[in-house]
Amino acid sequence: QVQLVESGGGLVQAGDSLRLSCAVSGRTISNYAMGWFRQAPGKEREFAASINWSGDRAFYADSVKGRFTIFKDNAKNTVYLQMNSLKPEDTAVYYCATGPTSRPPGSYDYWGQGTQVTVSS
Repeated sequence: QVQLVESGGGLVQAGDSLRLSCAVSGRTISNYAMGWFRQAPGKEREFAASINWSGDRAFYADSVKGRFTIFKDNAKNTVYLQMNSLKPEDTAVYYCATGPTSRPPGSYDYWGQGTQVTVSS
């Protein structure tokens, strides 16, 4: 059984940084793409970032490019999302996902439960 558990969310001020973690069990992430998505209140879930199975190629939504970095630690079977220069519009529930394809829109077959990120102005 594949499980993904996100952590690291919280309440921060605009301009602050946060690092989200997604610990995966039941699947070796070095063989799969990983992605981060987010859903703001009243909006549909949207793509934020993804990384390929080997970890040498990443993709970002235009809204986060230059501020967010996705990376993974295969030894810990964990993927991270480093978020810098946070803005109020980054407020959302952030979800990680795993699947066969990282190139947007990607293909993901397992999802985590999400972690809340709130950015105050």
